[in-house]
Amino acid sequence: NIVAFARELHLRPGVGSAATVMNYLSHLSAVFTHGPALWGFQLDRQAMEDAIISIKHAGIAGRSEERERRPTLEELDKLMEHFSRASEHDARCIPMHRIVAFAIFSTRRQAEICRITWAEYDPDAKRVMVRKMKNPGDKGGRDTVVELPTPCGAIIESMPRGKDQIFPYNSDTVSRRFTDGCKLLGIEDLHFHDLRHEGTSQLAEMGRTLPQLAAVTGHRSFKSLDRYTHVRQVGDKYEGWK
Repeated sequence: NIVAFARELHLRPGVGSAATVMNYLSHLSAVFTHGPALWGFQLDRQAMEDAIISIKHAGIAGRSEERERRPTLEELDKLMEHFSRASEHDARCIPMHRIVAFAIFSTRRQAEICRITWAEYDPDAKRVMVRKMKNPGDKGGRDTVVELPTPCGAIIESMPRGKDQIFPYNSDTVSRRFTDGCKLLGIEDLHFHDLRHEGTSQLAEMGRTLPQLAAVTGHRSFKSLDRYTHVRQVGDKYEGWK
């Protein structure tokens, strides 16, 4: 039954990928693990473990591949100009050009950006506390203090005060505006989360060590940052970027 369910998911429109199927099964696996003790369900944990081994072997489920997509400066120029014009035309429009720049230089995820408050920002120490930062093994995330590279302070100070959040916007709306902007401009296969990868890569190219990278990204394990130590380009990609 578990294998049949995984196969059905694999063929379902809009699901398809092995990583998405694995995500479904990880949640179901938790039910098999905790269901007997918490609710008295008679479930066979070994059946779930055997099913996952076979499903992964068949390629139906598996880990997601690490994305290597990074935006070019030309693509970023197009996005920044597009979002700047939108803000100039309508002051109520989300200042996506500022959020995009902040996402790159801070390496923050979109949901984290929209949660940061003025009270959690320390301009003197160039640090900010990110609430519920996503980390493997931490249900609900963990509050983490991270370093803000130099451009971030100027971006923050350009935002109007008046609300608790520095960027008081819905994270899903931010993601949708970014996707719509890329589609309109013909920029293919670029996700908002790729900006975090871009920012981390850029810091590595500037010579930051793993501990120095982690101080910005918030990674608790250096293993997740290993791939950034093999950068080919050296220097500041954004030096002189308008």
